[in-house]
Amino acid sequence: MQEPVFSHYPVMLGECMIGLAIKPDGIYVDGTLGRAGHSREIARRLTLGRLICIDRDQQALDAAPQRLGDLIDKVTLVHGNFSEIDSILDGLELKSVDGVLLDLGVSSPQLDDAARGFSYMADAPLDMRMDQSAELTAGMMINQWTKEELKRILYEYGEERYAPLIASAIIAAREKKTIETTLELVDIIKSAMPSAALREKQHPAKRSFQAIRIAVNDELTAVAEIMNRAVTRLNPGGRLVVISFHSLEDRIVKSALSTMAKGCTCPSDFPVCVCGKKPQVRLITRKPVTATGMELEENPRSRSAKLRIAEKCS
Repeated sequence: MQEPVFSHYPVMLGECMIGLAIKPDGIYVDGTLGRAGHSREIARRLTLGRLICIDRDQQALDAAPQRLGDLIDKVTLVHGNFSEIDSILDGLELKSVDGVLLDLGVSSPQLDDAARGFSYMADAPLDMRMDQSAELTAGMMINQWTKEELKRILYEYGEERYAPLIASAIIAAREKKTIETTLELVDIIKSAMPSAALREKQHPAKRSFQAIRIAVNDELTAVAEIMNRAVTRLNPGGRLVVISFHSLEDRIVKSALSTMAKGCTCPSDFPVCVCGKKPQVRLITRKPVTATGMELEENPRSRSAKLRIAEKCS
């Protein structure tokens, strides 16, 4: 079987495959298809099994047949948000699956395609939509949201300490003219920050662009929703494998898994459990797995990745 060769590095590929504990006849979900690096390895391990690949980005789905080669026969492609896993599996008449993989955050093709507006290093229209059919764009947000709303998302989603200054600068700039491009926004962000902040190693617009991207795509809501839904659709012994790339995502993943692993919610001073809640999952990783030194050399984007694995209880 001839398979295509790519220079793409799926994050913690080996660790993900071990974490999923793939059965050749199992049914698996890759909730974030992207460049199909993880999907290829899952599909390669299947014989009678099936892989459901979901992505919000139609471009990723369009490229999947080429990237998966002959393995495409084992794959079902679905355009949608992984948080919609219930309706997606219902539509495929699948009651449950043996594993779910979630590689969170923006995918490499979206970052590499300057025209999509995710990058603060190249000029492009302010878009940042993972799903090009979605209504809300970064441009609409920047030009229409109130100063308080902008300040909130910059602070909460970007952990940007200069959020009030940047929000004020955006409001002042858009009163003169519509803010249309990424580099226009970068200049506005820079103009609002003190000179010391501009000398930091990290690009001054990085945190703001992250915050705007998260808000445009409602990423954190999707992560919170998928955690319980994915576990509910797992067969007993099925695995949930999640890679997060920043603290906000990882916090949601860690909290959800901890709650599901605990089960009982009775106060600690109760002599016996009265809530009757049982653990839903067993934590395979008590602490997050991070990329090896070798992987960091080959793929610097894996530096911030954290991998967590849980198994559904019988």
